[in-house]
Amino acid sequence: MKISNPTEYRESLGKLKRRIYILGEQVENATAHPMVIPSLNAIAETYNSGDEPEAFDILFADSHLTGKRISRFTHIHQSVDDLVKKVLMQRLLGRRTSTCFQRCVGMDGINALYSVTYECDQKHKTEYHKRLKDYIAWIQEENLVVDGAMTDVKGDRSLRPGDQQDPDMFVHIVDRSDEGIVVRGAKAHQTGALNSHEILVMPTVAMREEESDYAVSFAIPSDTKGVIFILGRQPSDTRRLEDSPLDMGNPLYSSQEALVVFDDVFVPNERVFMAGEFDVSGLVVERFAAFHRQSYGGCKVGVGDVLIGAAKLISEYQGTWKASHIREKIVEMIHLNETLFSCGIACSSMGKKTPAGNYEVDTLLANVCKLNVTRFPFEIARLLQDIAGGLLVTMPSEKDIRNPEIADYIEKYLKGVGDVPTLNRIKVLKFIENMTVGCGAAAYLTESMHGAGSPQAQRIMISRLAELDKKVELVKKILDIT
Repeated sequence: MKISNPTEYRESLGKLKRRIYILGEQVENATAHPMVIPSLNAIAETYNSGDEPEAFDILFADSHLTGKRISRFTHIHQSVDDLVKKVLMQRLLGRRTSTCFQRCVGMDGINALYSVTYECDQKHKTEYHKRLKDYIAWIQEENLVVDGAMTDVKGDRSLRPGDQQDPDMFVHIVDRSDEGIVVRGAKAHQTGALNSHEILVMPTVAMREEESDYAVSFAIPSDTKGVIFILGRQPSDTRRLEDSPLDMGNPLYSSQEALVVFDDVFVPNERVFMAGEFDVSGLVVERFAAFHRQSYGGCKVGVGDVLIGAAKLISEYQGTWKASHIREKIVEMIHLNETLFSCGIACSSMGKKTPAGNYEVDTLLANVCKLNVTRFPFEIARLLQDIAGGLLVTMPSEKDIRNPEIADYIEKYLKGVGDVPTLNRIKVLKFIENMTVGCGAAAYLTESMHGAGSPQAQRIMISRLAELDKKVELVKKILDIT
């Protein structure tokens, strides 16, 4: 792997010449911008083999294409064991960073496309699968971060892609030649886009024949001409500009999202994995969604582990740990968190081999996993706020703590348990604030609700896959109803 550690990752990203806008201004080198650095740190952790005993086995895998040891984030799942280890890896990294580490969408994208391109080739006599395998072997060798770009801006939600007043509301092909295609449109909510070497585009809905130009999938370097990144805002994000790490809550790590615009971008043929095959576009959406909904049974659980630790720590610092109701609330947090993990492991353990040879999760259980994720983290956060108390959102700033004229008052009046430094109590409360109402809430709560599809998307899939008629037959058989 050419990029083998966090330092090399940061250096590789800094070499890219991209068109990036942050708070209305164009930025030459986003890797040095305080609004981006914490999210860059989170991805850098995926390049850190760490000191956990299990880390090496779950962070790396053997490529079925080259036989080399590679990052699991660039791996094509070859067994149920691979699916399980993916979830274990995500929980481990969630524990390290307490945020989204931004590489899962690319991993889920290449795995979804792996089986779909194979089936598309069988049906249409195309050559997409070989192109994709060559691309995957390359990103494995280089160990690159790939942004899996699925969500279009969508415009008028009541209209199909081909019926929009503005045709650019969904990414589509606007020109074709013997060398490749030209695309236009935008992808929204792109987690980690500013920290990615590559952008992997996929259709966001199943397309119809008259929408064949919207049935497009491709990969391009993130510094390709015509690609524009506009950083999205998060709650309290300008605290990163204030030189007050304490007020950031999680000073080391965060996530970030961006609007990614494709302004007549040329894509060479060898980077095109779908170009008009509308009848398989829906397969990409369903399989990517299943993989990504599985992911939430790992990453959000790892973050949940940290929040449970914060609940116990703040109760110790504030003298409430021995109260029975506090212990009961923490047990409930554990129960909710481990239920999410159980769902992630279940859909992985029930995975099966595809005609292409890779393994896919159980789609029904993956949707059950994600539907639980749309609720349980919010309850975990509510319980954490309950345990933390009102000071969570009324604390003075770090600059107040630095001011010698009032520092002693803060030290005196925000004291908790006698032998615990006041600053330690404030650090934990600032962290909880970040995770439940600040920047961290964007990745832990809002992303839990809307990432990999909003709750209704999971309900539709659960209804479709539940085989209700077979369940009716079970009753009839028991009751001898013919």
